[in-house]
Amino acid sequence: MKRHLLAVMIPVLLASGTVNAVQIYNKEGNKLDLYGKIDARHQFSSHDGEDGDQSYIQFGLKGETQINHDIKAYGQWEYQITARDAESQDSKRNKTRLAFVGIETAYGSIDYGRNYGVLYDIASYTDVLPVFGGNFAITDNYMNQRATGLLTYRNKDFFGLVDGLSFAIQYQGKNENGRRKSDVPDKETFSQNGDGWAVSSTYDLGYGIDFGAGYSISNRTNQQRNLSPGRQAQAWDVGAKYDLNNIYLAAVYSETRNMAPYGNDSDLKIAKKAQNIELVAQYQFDFGLRPSLAYVQSKGKGLIVSDEKTTNKDLLKYISIASYYNFNKNFSTYVDYKINLLKKDDDFNKQNGINTKDVIGAGIVYQF
Repeated sequence: MKRHLLAVMIPVLLASGTVNAVQIYNKEGNKLDLYGKIDARHQFSSHDGEDGDQSYIQFGLKGETQINHDIKAYGQWEYQITARDAESQDSKRNKTRLAFVGIETAYGSIDYGRNYGVLYDIASYTDVLPVFGGNFAITDNYMNQRATGLLTYRNKDFFGLVDGLSFAIQYQGKNENGRRKSDVPDKETFSQNGDGWAVSSTYDLGYGIDFGAGYSISNRTNQQRNLSPGRQAQAWDVGAKYDLNNIYLAAVYSETRNMAPYGNDSDLKIAKKAQNIELVAQYQFDFGLRPSLAYVQSKGKGLIVSDEKTTNKDLLKYISIASYYNFNKNFSTYVDYKINLLKKDDDFNKQNGINTKDVIGAGIVYQF
């Protein structure tokens, strides 16, 4: 099977993630852009949950208006539609990815809505693989990735005093109803959050080098405490990237407390602690090819084995061998081969439904 999948993967190369907006309106200080992409993707794996069609469509609107010489208002909305469901199905996978409004002045910007958590400022350094990667940054998991009810303040160049030094402060309001569409109660509980705060800072050193760090702390809801003990959920990450002369190198290390999920849908659990590392190396050839190599590992600690026993286990451990190929700025193709390094005969992995099989994702992308 692996030889067959490799034969499929060799001629298929990967897609760029660059979004090229189409301007709809631009007059008297008001602008509106439309952007999006169609990703026709198929995955190959002997693990049923990872095999099959994964195609989707994303599109969004970005707008801004000049209120006066010093103040600009802006907004963004982004939506995703799954393409693999039958027409007779009422898909629960369609979703609003972003929806926020804000204002920008010389002292920074502030916005509210569904947006990216500020810890993703650093996690995004390694979230550049065609299909996999970015495993620490889970959506609707406090302020690690896209989430609901985020009030965000951002400042570039530290009030104009330090070139390249930026920081962000974020507040997330309480969401007790959950934000994941699921018939499984534990999944709904997982996506809840109490009131929380987060900060991040990045520094562009020049010469293609960037550093960053972030930290968040949030209260957990009563239902989450019933699912696993712990009054608060915390996370922090540090990372660096180099992006110059066609070379891209990035590394991110992160830790979470009472935040990382594991287990079957019918018996979802939260790790007391998780330690994560992601490493990525890519090279951009002038003719469009961009090969990629990555290593990802997440070690869970204090994982529940029984009522009286816990253990430490890798929840994720794999190598990604991938490649992008851009025919032009709008049309591209990709492949991503996930070599799973988790033990296939481990009882803990079997009991908790953790995938130990290899996965290959390949697709074609049209974007505008």
